[in-house]
Amino acid sequence: MNYLNTFAFQIYPYIALAVFLIGSWARFDHDAYSWRTGSSQLLSSKWMRLGSNWFHLGVLAILGGHFVGLLTPHFIYEPFISAGQKQLLAMVAGGIFGAVCLIGITILLWRRLFNPRVRATGSPRDLLVLVLLYAQLLLGLSSIFVSAGHMDGGQMIKLGEWAQHIVTFRLGAADFMLDAHWIFKAHVFLGLTLFLIFPFTRLVHIWSVPVSYLRRPYQVVRKRQAPLDYRGK
Repeated sequence: MNYLNTFAFQIYPYIALAVFLIGSWARFDHDAYSWRTGSSQLLSSKWMRLGSNWFHLGVLAILGGHFVGLLTPHFIYEPFISAGQKQLLAMVAGGIFGAVCLIGITILLWRRLFNPRVRATGSPRDLLVLVLLYAQLLLGLSSIFVSAGHMDGGQMIKLGEWAQHIVTFRLGAADFMLDAHWIFKAHVFLGLTLFLIFPFTRLVHIWSVPVSYLRRPYQVVRKRQAPLDYRGK
């Protein structure tokens, strides 16, 4: 099964990242009008602000933690904190912000499924993104319990080495994932899949990084249409 491991964690990451970057550029270049969140707040604002803000607060903290934790070489933080201490910090911080994110996305998913107005105007693609994000979050929270069984930080170092090998285009990245627990493998693979589908969903609004997001101003969205001819026939 080594060839599957090699494809999933050595080849697939580059496919996902290439589609992520090229697809995002192509969508912005050819269909900039669709570069928006497509918010359903005007349809039903009840619980929307709470769910959305909690979700975004949690996900931004989680993404930042993953970025720093995975891409910072071990020798940089080793003089200040051990691998085991870093793992404990990641488990605590990840658990807190993961719980915040879980509450937020649960509210959003509930609205998408059970609010008639939101469900009627939504698309299967919107629902799919929420379900995948929900599954990814559950895998991430589940990995905390797996990590609690080995507090030496060894698995975190391997995951970091995998990520650093990928971003520096080095061979052998898949070797660090070969003996990883299936939850870690599923978490990484689903994360890569989210990068793969990113350009084709409303997730592209992440590139915009709206500073005023927490205030959630209303979006004015108009469809393109041909100019109206008011001249009499």
